[in-house]
Amino acid sequence: MGLYEVCQVLVLVTIISIIDLYMNLLAQNPFGTVEVPDKLNSIYGAEAGPAFGKLIQFGLRALVVGAGIYALFNLVLAGYAFMSAGDDSKKVASAWAKIYQTLMGLAFSAGSFVLAAIIGQLIFKNPLFLLQPSIPTP
Repeated sequence: MGLYEVCQVLVLVTIISIIDLYMNLLAQNPFGTVEVPDKLNSIYGAEAGPAFGKLIQFGLRALVVGAGIYALFNLVLAGYAFMSAGDDSKKVASAWAKIYQTLMGLAFSAGSFVLAAIIGQLIFKNPLFLLQPSIPTP
């Protein structure tokens, strides 16, 4: 065995031992145990499945509230554009289009919850199945 082959074996052994060291370090929990704060425990519960479901439910509610606030501002701006349009028919048409699109967005936002309840009732026999998700845990 020549010097070149010995160097190749040493490099290979070094790489394998470095990978083994990193794998052992990754196998350990570097953070330790993390306790859930009492405030979150009282809101979402101690079990992981229902707590994650409540988190999803909160996110969906926040999206609907955000859509409502956006629609309110959009309606106010469209109303202002309508009032300031004067005799310009293009501006009036643009303002009406903005109002119409905002109301359609609100209808889709509310309709998505109605559709989720209908699908939940038809498929799962529970209208709140998709609206209040719970992830089962063992």
